[in-house]
Amino acid sequence: MKKSKKLLALLLSLVMIAGLAACGGGNQGNTETPSGNTETPGAETPSGGTVTDSAGSILNADGTFEIAMITDKGDINDKSFNQGTWEGILTYCQENGKTCKYYKPVDATTDDYVAAMEQAIADGAKVVVTPGFLFEEPVYIVQENHPDVKFVLIDGNPHNADYSDFKTADNTVGILFSEEQVGYLAGYAAVKDGYTKLGFFGGQPVPAVIRYGYGYVQGANDAAKELGITVDMRYFNTDGFDATPEAQTRAASWYTAGTEIVFGCGGSVGNSVMAAAEQNGGLVIGVDVDQSTESSTVVSSAMKGLSSAVEQMLDSYYNDNFSVGGQNLTLGAAEDAVKLPMDTSKWETFTQADYDALFAKLANGEITLQKDTDADGNPIASPADLGCTNVNVTVE
Repeated sequence: MKKSKKLLALLLSLVMIAGLAACGGGNQGNTETPSGNTETPGAETPSGGTVTDSAGSILNADGTFEIAMITDKGDINDKSFNQGTWEGILTYCQENGKTCKYYKPVDATTDDYVAAMEQAIADGAKVVVTPGFLFEEPVYIVQENHPDVKFVLIDGNPHNADYSDFKTADNTVGILFSEEQVGYLAGYAAVKDGYTKLGFFGGQPVPAVIRYGYGYVQGANDAAKELGITVDMRYFNTDGFDATPEAQTRAASWYTAGTEIVFGCGGSVGNSVMAAAEQNGGLVIGVDVDQSTESSTVVSSAMKGLSSAVEQMLDSYYNDNFSVGGQNLTLGAAEDAVKLPMDTSKWETFTQADYDALFAKLANGEITLQKDTDADGNPIASPADLGCTNVNVTVE
């Protein structure tokens, strides 16, 4: 937990500063409907009076628990966003003797998310963790109804349906990541490593996915400028986060047309890209977690500290009276919350020293990037609007 403790200190520093300033597989959830739980066979009873069921939830012997996670689109085995969040919960529970259970909503709608959250609370959840931008409105609704329950919203800040009111209640913390920074690292490294025909294959264009992609474009552009070249990039977003034959077919067509390396960004969408790469001699950049073990085609991964952030929010609840409540935190390079896993990366000419120097410039603010909105808060509609002169972006 040394790494987690370090991040906690950073997070709490952000909270104090804020106070002074006045600042996406298979269907394997052990609850698939918000109206009731399904008992999971094959439960094992470890020491300490808890049981671990075959779906991975850690329950008291009587089936009760304290921490709930509601999955976003996809499930806890997506090798990406949901899984990274769930693994942080499991790690905290295993190391601290706590209990947890996850719920998979019937569908990815506000009503279904609210119903799943209400069911988890009715089942006894004291902390509800919700990974994903699509939970912004559900958390806004539910946080007021249950002031004694704590809510951890990853990748979002609570707001109402028409965005006219944003409110992060004292029993809620919103966590955003600077995905544009790690996307930048990935795009810069790819071009510095010699790739000139790149792709970005994103999931549903929610803000986090957009930030990853826009950062990727800007990183490729800056590296190309330094090398005095122009590179090409194909750019596409699906309408979800699932692995599909259609996504694989499109990615395969990119590789056969000459695309060398593709950033597969969006839960299980990346699995479609990996499958296409394996069949067509292509390469992949993974997302959210280190995906180097998922496919031999993965050169590196654009990671954000999902597990560590979740662990720290849970630690704040159990050991610090949830002092992060009411805050919206943004974690990036300065907090060591985004990175490329250089120990498992397969770059050939982009070195650790190159990475360290670039990371330091992001962390100290020497490199500033455009995100998903402009300075006035208006959405940047397309990567073509980023003003990058050394990347020819083809949006599909």
